[in-house]
This record gives sequence, C-alpha cells and structure tokens, in this order.
Amino acid sequence: MKHLPNILSSLRIVGTVVLLLSDVSSILFGVLYIVCGISDIADGWLARKLKCVTRTGALLDSVADICFVACCALKLLPILELPQWLWLWAGVIVAIKVVNQLSALVMYGRCCFPHTLANKWAGFLLFITVPMTLWSIAPISIAAIVATFAAVQEGYFIRRNAPRQTGRWLPPEGQ
Repeated sequence: MKHLPNILSSLRIVGTVVLLLSDVSSILFGVLYIVCGISDIADGWLARKLKCVTRTGALLDSVADICFVACCALKLLPILELPQWLWLWAGVIVAIKVVNQLSALVMYGRCCFPHTLANKWAGFLLFITVPMTLWSIAPISIAAIVATFAAVQEGYFIRRNAPRQTGRWLPPEGQ
C-alpha cells in the first residue's frame, strides 16, 4: 500500500506518453487528460494519508508533473488561440521556474521542487482552466496569476530551505 502514490506518479508518466501519441480531439485524450490530472491530486494526498511521503516520491511526482505539463503544452497550445501577451506571460513563468532550478543546481548541487500550496493550486487551476480556454481567456488568466505567484514563491523557498535536509516540502527519505 505504501508504494501506491509512487505507482500513481509512474502511471501518470505512462499516461503522458499515451497522450503524446493521441489525437487531441479523441475520447482517449480527454479521458487520459482527466485521469492524469486526478492522479496528480491523488498521489500526494495518498502519500500523506498513508504516511509514506519520501523525497523519492516527491521527485517522482515532480517529474510526472513536468511530463504532463510539457505534453499538454505540446498538444493543446497549438490549438488554443491565445493572445500574445498571454504567451509572453507564460514564457516569464517558465523562465522564473528555470532560473529557480538552475539556482538550486548551482547553490546546492541538486534540483529542488517545493510542493507548496501555491504550486498545488497553480497545477489544479491549469488542469481545469486549459480546456475552458476554448471558450474564454479569463480562467487561464486567473491560473496565470496563481502560477506566477507560485513560481516566485518557489524561488523564495528554494533559496531559504534548500540547505536543510528536512522540511515539509522535501522530506528526508523514509518519512
């Protein structure tokens, strides 16, 4: 039972590969999009509930998140008609996140993926608002505001907490 969260994260990576190979307008894509999004919520919740939160699990979850977001960007962004200012905003968010990870690598010799409440909300909002963008730009704009805050906050937490080997956002192995 304690491996269930990591299994869910691993299955999200597999689901992402299938999403890449699927037609965006297919039922398979829609179902996998929903399943991958729900598994992102479920794996962390289960890890905390089963008291099996680990650094390995947190890293696997982060890798699965990156794969899912990258896949959705590759498949969905080309069909969405987004204004240029929103593309630029998304680029700024990505740049902040890249700088955060490069800073962590330079300062501490490893990547750091803080699982903050803001990051969780940003991921959830992006998951539910990207499909809504077909009808309105407002929901994705709200998600972008939260994602910007989450990216800046992530950088703050990396600089403040990364030297410590313990903490809520990156637990020691075995906890």
